[in-house]
Formats: sequence, C-alpha cells, structure tokens
Amino acid sequence: MAETAETKKEEADYKRVHNFPLIRNTDMPDEMRVETMELCVTACEKFATNNESAAKMIKESMDKKFGSSWHVVIGESFGFEITHEVKNLLYMFFGGSLAVCVWKCS
Repeated sequence: MAETAETKKEEADYKRVHNFPLIRNTDMPDEMRVETMELCVTACEKFATNNESAAKMIKESMDKKFGSSWHVVIGESFGFEITHEVKNLLYMFFGGSLAVCVWKCS
C-alpha cells in the first residue's frame, strides 16, 4: 500500500514540475500562437478530467475568434498526420504528457 501512495506522490510531483505548456510544432503568427496556447492551458485546467469538453471549448472559441473549420485533438499517446492551412497549426504538450493539437482545415 505504501508503494502505491509513493508512486502517486511521485506522479503528482512530476505533473507539478511539468505544469507549463511546451510547444512542439507551430506555424501560427506570434499573437495567434499566444492566444491559442493560453486558451488550451485554460481549457485543460478547467476540464482536467474531461478531454472531450476541453477540446470542444477550444474548438468553439477558435471558431468564433478566427473563423470556422478548426479541429482539436487532446489526449495521451496518439500519432497523427494531417493536412492544414498554412499558419494555422499548433501542437503542444501540457502537464507533462497531455498532448493538444489544434489546426484549421477548410
């Protein structure tokens, strides 16, 4: 039992240390990138246990702010190959292992 509690403590410490956004790939203009990154962090914190709701919040906000046809994928351990409009892609990690991919495709 003590081993399980220690493992959970180590995992919580890991997530606390890595609780910042890490951008892996983007071609967005600086202003759009900063707004999108902040939106992703807010959504992931607000819906920490529900990735679907976080993705929906990000998509709806991006559609309102930057026009329609935005797509969002949030999760762990996934791969992807996408076609996107130039200057409309953000791929980042948050909280250690939670990946967020946001892109626009007409």
